[in-house]
Amino acid sequence: MSIVNRLIYLALGIVFLCLNTGCRDYVEVSPIGRRALVNTGDYQQLLYNANDFQPSGSFPAYASDDYGISDANFETNMLSVLGAVYSWAVTFVGEGEDQDWARFYKQIYVCNQIIEGVSGSVGGTPAQKDRIRAEALVHRAYAYLMLVNSYAKHYNKTTAAADPGVPVLLKPDLYAPLHRASVQAVYDQIKADLEAAIPALPDQAIINMVPSATAAYGLLARASLYMADYSNAAKYADSALERQYTLLDLRKYVDNVISLPLLYQDPEVMLAKEVRGMTQVYAMNPSLVQLFTTGDLRYTIFTADGSTYAWAPFTGRGFWRPMLTNTGAWTGPGVPEMMLIRAECDARNGKTADALSLLNALRVKRFTAQDYADLTAATSEEALRLVLEERRRELMGTGLRWFDQKRLNLEPAFATTVTRTYLGKTYTLEPNSNRYVFPIATTYIQFNPEITQNPR
Repeated sequence: MSIVNRLIYLALGIVFLCLNTGCRDYVEVSPIGRRALVNTGDYQQLLYNANDFQPSGSFPAYASDDYGISDANFETNMLSVLGAVYSWAVTFVGEGEDQDWARFYKQIYVCNQIIEGVSGSVGGTPAQKDRIRAEALVHRAYAYLMLVNSYAKHYNKTTAAADPGVPVLLKPDLYAPLHRASVQAVYDQIKADLEAAIPALPDQAIINMVPSATAAYGLLARASLYMADYSNAAKYADSALERQYTLLDLRKYVDNVISLPLLYQDPEVMLAKEVRGMTQVYAMNPSLVQLFTTGDLRYTIFTADGSTYAWAPFTGRGFWRPMLTNTGAWTGPGVPEMMLIRAECDARNGKTADALSLLNALRVKRFTAQDYADLTAATSEEALRLVLEERRRELMGTGLRWFDQKRLNLEPAFATTVTRTYLGKTYTLEPNSNRYVFPIATTYIQFNPEITQNPR
């Protein structure tokens, strides 16, 4: 296989992120004429490139039951890739490039460059080099967590060691074999990266686009939740919340939405990641809309009637928050998610009062004063259902719902069949269907035949 094929088809090329900015700012030229990273600051600048590290996946957001269309004209005008994701098709991109897969492996390649090279760079202190390496470990862990939850079966303790995950690349090697590691191996690497990163990171970074110990604990909590390791999920969520626990009070913004903090200023965000959507319009499934009750300011502020989207109007309700902030949905770990993880762990552990206390501490910031009332539950099972409904409201549009669907389908009490109609045809997604595992683009397999395809 030629190096050109690697660059094109796996997006693991040598990326110095300086095509449109002066390379001399942080990239030197070696004696043999090849551009090379030399100074410690060169490696730091790679991580500061928001265009590469801020985008997250888009497919989970549109495959999930958060997204729903009931407008024939809108369906007709949907992008073909979006329609394929929406209908859980056998292939999403045909022989084209999968933007999610390529995006995350590009991030991983750059992280591997940093992890391998920063310790030998010129000019930085040992502490600076350790911190930069740790930041790269966090970004790499995030990318692998998204990849394994998109392109592999959901983590199941009894089968994870055998279930195919995704290729795990730990060095910037364009010719490394791309055999799929097991789901268990991918999760082991995610946890190892995050645990290794934490000692070298400050509790909070100057700006939330830069990984911190708080962000690493948040990702450990998310990964542990997906593994059904509720003891560790609770522990890591607590560690994150001990370091960052500020919530926005939406009552302050209902009459002045323009003052809502943007991504980098939002005190709830632990790590700035966003869904880079395939469309500016995110149509909400009626089943999601129905979960909102009177006085919920998330509905008032963050959703809008379909007619509001003047460039692509539709019948129904849309997720409007991206229009307010000029970014995609924020899908990095944050304070609300950590509260909900802890509440879910409490409910599953029979701590009904503790779970409700966290839920109500979140919800009181989300409702008008006159319409707010504490949630109550007679049993821990009822409390758990309340937590899961709250996750769907609070995390709408982020794509995290897709991963919740996958994990909850492993529990008979929460397994759900999803049905949707697209272009006049009805599609059904059964619990634990193979369609919950995204197809790997044909092109990648053609040029890297050791990558096995997911069953469809």
